[in-house]
Amino acid sequence: MSALKFKLTIAFDGSAYQGWQSQKSGRGVQDQVEAALARLFPSAPGVQGSSRTDAGVHALGMTAHFEVRRVEFRMPARHLVLAINACLPEDIRVLSAAKAPAEFNARFDTTGKQYRYEVWNHTVMNPLERARAWHVPRPLDLAAMREAAAHFVGRHDFRSFTANRGDVLEDAVRTLSRCEVRRTGARITFIIEGEGFLYKMCRGIVGTLVQIGYGKYPPAEVKEMLAREDRRVAGMNAPAHGLVLWKVFYPRTQVRSRP
Repeated sequence: MSALKFKLTIAFDGSAYQGWQSQKSGRGVQDQVEAALARLFPSAPGVQGSSRTDAGVHALGMTAHFEVRRVEFRMPARHLVLAINACLPEDIRVLSAAKAPAEFNARFDTTGKQYRYEVWNHTVMNPLERARAWHVPRPLDLAAMREAAAHFVGRHDFRSFTANRGDVLEDAVRTLSRCEVRRTGARITFIIEGEGFLYKMCRGIVGTLVQIGYGKYPPAEVKEMLAREDRRVAGMNAPAHGLVLWKVFYPRTQVRSRP
């Protein structure tokens, strides 16, 4: 039986969830999206996401796809976003839905991802940012962090910046195309972009950069950390709540722009 495939762009506040991936507890964001689709379509379509996010991590540009039998899809395609959102909790929203080619895969067709991490660098935390930014009250050396960030760009073994999941990590080589540090007032934004990421890799990079910012390591030591390929030689993991999956990239011709 013929089916329709849709690409979704999803935003969520991850504070109440155990990450994107489906959990036995039902507290994965994926669980919530699949429950919404089950209310709309009798076949209860499954959802494939582009990325796994850790517990507490947010997203503005998570992408996913699902398939539904054509005979079940009885609404105008332009109504799909409203219909799904009506069945979701308020901290998860589908931002867009587009018809996708049958061969499209939200996970395996990605060409890159961008993460952003927010730090509130002031002696007093902004209470409006407490769930979305890491409070770092100590003064930070922006020039040192920017110098250090440049060493992450390129193709490296990032074993020193990933958390151990208890298994043997055979391939830790990844390519970063961007590692940028911006400051606007008390807000410091770290922008990290690459073809793919290891478990907690972005948080390891940001935590290390912040520690460089208050003088624990010199900027040039990043090169030694990468070369050592040992998590113990690098800096701390930044807390999850400051991290946002900002954008996922695909070939421009892969997905139609409108439903």
